[in-house]
Amino acid sequence: MPLPNAAPPSPQALSPALDAATRPLRVLGIESSCDETGVALVQTQPAAPGAASPPVPQLLAHALHSQIDMHRLYGGVVPELASRDHIRRVLPLTQQVLQQAGCSLQELDVIAYTKGPGLAGALLVGAGVACALGAALGTPVLGVHHLEGHLLSPFLSADPPQFPFVALLVSGGHTQLMRVDGVGRYQLLGETIDDAAGEAFDKSAKLLGLPYPGGPELARLAEQGDAQAFDLPRPLLRGDNLDFSFAGLKTAVLTQVQRLGEQAQARRHDLAASTQAAIVDVLVRKALLALRQTGLQRLVVAGGVGANRLLRATLDAACARRGVRVHYPELYLCTDNGAMIALAAAMRLQAGLQEPSRVWSFDVLPRWPLEDVAV
Repeated sequence: MPLPNAAPPSPQALSPALDAATRPLRVLGIESSCDETGVALVQTQPAAPGAASPPVPQLLAHALHSQIDMHRLYGGVVPELASRDHIRRVLPLTQQVLQQAGCSLQELDVIAYTKGPGLAGALLVGAGVACALGAALGTPVLGVHHLEGHLLSPFLSADPPQFPFVALLVSGGHTQLMRVDGVGRYQLLGETIDDAAGEAFDKSAKLLGLPYPGGPELARLAEQGDAQAFDLPRPLLRGDNLDFSFAGLKTAVLTQVQRLGEQAQARRHDLAASTQAAIVDVLVRKALLALRQTGLQRLVVAGGVGANRLLRATLDAACARRGVRVHYPELYLCTDNGAMIALAAAMRLQAGLQEPSRVWSFDVLPRWPLEDVAV
């Protein structure tokens, strides 16, 4: 992608101050935290006179490259290979997004990138490219929390939520329940004390001999099995505890595989179905408990595991019985993507919570609690 040849402008020569309340802003988002390279462009709109809040930013274009085929050869994500592939993909994807949106580099108001959490080397690629573009163009940059991107991604769906709500964040490395009262207004209600739900899916799938990525493979296999065939544990369901624990479930799956011995291959459909049912049961019951404890009537489910069909169907039925609205991101927004990063940056700008930086040095935070970005 051709970049401007001129030296970065002085601070006095930069574009007018960004004010999402008075003019539309175009925000480019770059996601590179793990094994997907995502780039997207969103545009904010000022609030109408008398409106309580501005409209949700509009998604203008997005592009995504998944590294699944490359990592499948190794049975899991290889961090160094992930970083190298991000380097190859991010600029062509950026050019593709800008062409789709009919937007030039010079028309960008902010360049956002995933600052963390994630794989350090992979995060550095996105941060480095974003800050290099920013320095070359004189465009401010903004580091975004990966989980905040997931948390806000349902606002790009056809049925966006309204604040306040309970959020169930379920991804490969995170399982959390949050009370969300607004952008940046997050209260942690409960989280996993060991393996996340996505890890339970993936590790159990590996025990069953399924290829990477294991979670979707296990869910497909489970469709052919009997979910009642094996009595697997559902930890931490007693009392009012909103924390999760899935390590014991993985151990129980291993025990069943060892007991079955040569029959394990023939029974893996049933074991997959029983494993999925146990994970979904815990997630649903904890989410309903969080709604009851907070008194809220709206649930948002986000993250890669949020695409699971059984989870969606079970939550839909349970919430319908209780008169609770449940919202999901569109399926293409469940996995890591640039749209959620651009959106989170734009919504933080609209809320006046964060100013983008024209200091184009950068760092990343491979470990970064979501509570740290709360106000």
